Amino acid sequence: MIDHARDLVSVHDATERLLTAAAKLDNTVVTEPSRLPGWTRGHILAHLARNADALVNVLDGRPMYVSAGARDADIERDAARPLDVQLADVRDSAARFQDTGAAPADWSRTVELRNGVTDSASRVPFRRWVELELHHVDLGIGYELEELPEEFVEREIDFLAVRFGGHPDVPSTRLTDGTHAWSTGREADAPAVTVTGSRPDLLGWLAGRRDGSGLTTDGGPLPALPPL
Repeated sequence: MIDHARDLVSVHDATERLLTAAAKLDNTVVTEPSRLPGWTRGHILAHLARNADALVNVLDGRPMYVSAGARDADIERDAARPLDVQLADVRDSAARFQDTGAAPADWSRTVELRNGVTDSASRVPFRRWVELELHHVDLGIGYELEELPEEFVEREIDFLAVRFGGHPDVPSTRLTDGTHAWSTGREADAPAVTVTGSRPDLLGWLAGRRDGSGLTTDGGPLPALPPL
């Protein structure tokens, strides 16, 4: 069962971790490249603020973004702002998300996200948690996949394994950290490839944050994953 209230607490904690770490930066560092191609650290902070507002829209039954172009334009517009403005925006938008999450609502209802994707409202807080944790790593300021909460790592691997499950371009694949196993890719009676590694390395590969060099494979090469 998804516990949206518990996830909202995790979202709050992840927000505070990110804000505390980012507060140690300066305006010059914010304009430097992040780990995401084409984005500065300012782009990531701007995206996190606008994503919080977009998820408020989702929970309130409005379109997540006016359009893909408007989403991108808003991030570009806000990316070059001074650090104190960026952090205030992230904090204020996070508070709006928390306030919306705290309001009485039917958390079993279906909501619509980007590109026609639908999900249970109860999973929206976890989706926000994903944004915060992975983009904190993307900032490249000392927070690594190995430092992510264990519960988050396991749940995100679960989520991504399901997301790639049945994908025609991904061979039937067994993922394992030696103690737990996940299945993804095309359906088959037996996996074509077994991929083994630590949970941070598995997550990094699935989420496009690592190239898979820390993983080992049996039965074939490391599958190429489509973009998220």
